[in-house]
This record gives sequence, C-alpha cells and structure tokens, in this order.
Amino acid sequence: MSSPVRVRFAPSPTGYLHVGGARTALFNWLYARAHGGTFVLRIEDTDEARNTAAAQAAIVDGLRWLGIDWDEGPEKDGPHAPYYQSQRGAIYDAYFQKLVEAGHTYTEENGAVRFRSPKEILILPDKICGDIKIDRTAEPDMTIRRPDGSYIFHFVNVVDDIEMEITHVIRGEDHIFNTGKHIELFQAFGVEPPIYAHIPLILNADGSKMSKRDQGAAVGYYQEQAFLPEAVSNYLCLLGWSPKDDREILTVKEILPLFRWENMGHSNAKFDLEKCRWVNAQYLAKLDTPSFDHLAIAWLLRQTSALPGTDDSRLVGALPLIRPKIKGIPELAEHLPMLFDGNAPIAEDARAKLAAQPDLANRLATLLTHLEEAPSWAADALQAVITAAAGALGIKPGALMFPLRVLATGQTHGVDLLPALEWLGRTEALPRLRARAAALTGAPS
Repeated sequence: MSSPVRVRFAPSPTGYLHVGGARTALFNWLYARAHGGTFVLRIEDTDEARNTAAAQAAIVDGLRWLGIDWDEGPEKDGPHAPYYQSQRGAIYDAYFQKLVEAGHTYTEENGAVRFRSPKEILILPDKICGDIKIDRTAEPDMTIRRPDGSYIFHFVNVVDDIEMEITHVIRGEDHIFNTGKHIELFQAFGVEPPIYAHIPLILNADGSKMSKRDQGAAVGYYQEQAFLPEAVSNYLCLLGWSPKDDREILTVKEILPLFRWENMGHSNAKFDLEKCRWVNAQYLAKLDTPSFDHLAIAWLLRQTSALPGTDDSRLVGALPLIRPKIKGIPELAEHLPMLFDGNAPIAEDARAKLAAQPDLANRLATLLTHLEEAPSWAADALQAVITAAAGALGIKPGALMFPLRVLATGQTHGVDLLPALEWLGRTEALPRLRARAAALTGAPS
C-alpha cells in the first residue's frame, strides 16, 4: 500500500512571490488536494543576510490570495514542526553526524565539509519528463557545510524532505541537476527518494527567462491591479497543464479531477500577460453586482492619487455604466473622469474630428436648445429630443450623437451615452454641455 501523498512548497523569503513559484505551489497544492494528501509550506530562511520579514509576508499573503492553503507550516504547526529551517539546526546537526560516522564526508583545510559523491550515472524516473539520465561521474563533491558551520541548501532540503515524509517533489525543470545531488544524499541516508516531477519552465513570450523586472512577474502585481485570484490561478494552471480539450476557463473545482501527470506539458510555457488579462475579463464578467462593486471600490480606495468619483455618493450608480466597457478594474481610471469631471479638457482627437463636421456651431446650438426644453431627462426621452433636433437640422440623429458625446465626456469613446446623461441628471449635465460647446465654438456658455 502506497504512503499518503505529502508534498511541499519551500520558498526562500528573500523577495516577492514570483509567478513561477506561485505556479509550483499551486501544482503541489492541486496534487495534494486531488489525492487527499497533505500540503506542507516550509520556509527556507537560512540566508540571514537576504531574508526579510516583508518578503515572507508577501509570500504567505500571495499564497492565501490565490486560495492556496496549507495543512502544515507557518501558523499551522503539525507533527513535523518547526517549519522554518532557521529553527531546525539541531535536526541538521544530527543528520550531519550520521553522514560523518558513515564515512560519507571529508573536511577541507578551510573547514568546509564535502560529501563524497559515489560518482555514478543516475536514472531519474520523472513523472513528467520520463527517465532522465543524470551523469554525476565528473562532478565535484558538493559542499554540505560551510566553514562557519552553516549548512548548504542541498543538505537541509533533503533532511527536511526525509523528516517531513515528503512523498512527491514537484518543482521546475531547472532543479533537475540538483535532484541528482539530492538522490545521492537520500541514498547515503538509506532512504528511498521521493517521486519527482519536474514541470516545464515559464518563459517570456520571446523565449527569454522571466526576470524579477518583467511586468507580471510578481503575484503582488495582480493583487495591486485587482485581478480576481481565481482568474490568475486558472491562467497559471494553463502554463504547463491542460485539460486536454479546448477549454481555457476552468475553476479549481473543475481542474482538480483532471490534474494528472498525463495532462502535464513537456515544453516550456510562454507567459502572456495579455492572455492573463483576457482570462481575468472572463471571470470579471461573471461577477455579481455587489462583488464587482466591492472589488472596484476597494481598488479605488488604494490609489495614492484619488480618482474623480471615488468619494462621490453616486459612484455605485456609475459603476454599472462603466462595467460593460472594461476588461480590468484599473480601466476605471480612464472612465471615471469622463463621468465625474465636467471640467476635464476636450481631448485633441475629439476636437479634430468635430472640426471636420459641417455647420458645427449651428448643430450644437440647435441640439442644446432642444435639450434645454426636454420634458424629461430619461434616456428614452433624450433619444426623442435628439431625433427632433436632428429633424430640425435636416440630418440623421446619429450625426448628433458624436458631438453630444464630446460635450458630455470630452472624449471620442466611453460608456453608453444616453444612460450616462440620465445618470448625470439635467442639473449637472446642461451646464457641462454648454461650457464645452462654448469651448468648441467660441460662443458664450
């Protein structure tokens, strides 16, 4: 009978949570949940010079935001605590002594301790990549303890996997060479290595390796930009995994029963931020109104420079007008000024298009006269008024819609115009329309 599945994600708190690390955590979490197993979060914080509390908080917060919970780890101590490597020194000392007593080590003149490699060719039966040949015959013996007494990553990583009874190690292909070193250590301790599965790397669209400076490389970026965590998780799953059909939008609940080795890709995944935005837009479109409003307002309140409308009591009424026009919450920054800032200047492209229209001053004057006499400011009534103004001018109603949009918003595009005017109301709309008409024609407002 096989052992219950136990997997782990072991980040170093030296920087933000990278999308590559987030995907690794997500794949481990999915595998654990799909098999009724245990997901362990282990903090590899032995690099005192680079570790920061802020980095650890960003990692933990990023995982939680993505919906990745852990069964053992920080704030969830279990039978294999502590889950911080900095607190496991006595355990490492004991395992180090085992290697020394078994004759697997030697000490150099500078005090560094090296592991005696068997110098063998290893065959790694990888669950994703298949059998991988790892030639260790010409590699130098690895250092496992530095002259100052601190231990090297490879050593503590293996010790922790043994102590925490990890059954499967799912990590990036860039660790394959490290895996050869780790297998040698497992064998020296007389322990069967875990099952390995190396997932393809995430690359930029041009095939280059993603760097920390690339837009979208940090999970924090998606939090700041008000992406939906479900959408980001969905997209990350598509980087190296496929449901083997044409679907791209799948919830975690739908992914779980399909998360199998045979559904994993073998080629490096290309990261496409625009595709992630598209996935997010699909999820955003399905949000109920209260959830959308909450997400939008929370994002607005986080902005260092307040956008028009943020503190306006009419904001919630404006959001349904804007929502159909945007694919991401930050696009509110483009639309809110059109609705709430009546003093915003007319865009140059709008001026240029209006300048090409014949008899502009007369058209605007006639339109304003009819609007001022409108019996109602409801959208359908406004449509009737525009139709009447167009009839008086001997033109089609559509010819007045663009000029009216520019008077109302100062832009060539935006939300549906007549519902926006209804929302704005007669008292606020008419002075705005007059002022912009005057700015366009030179007539008194």
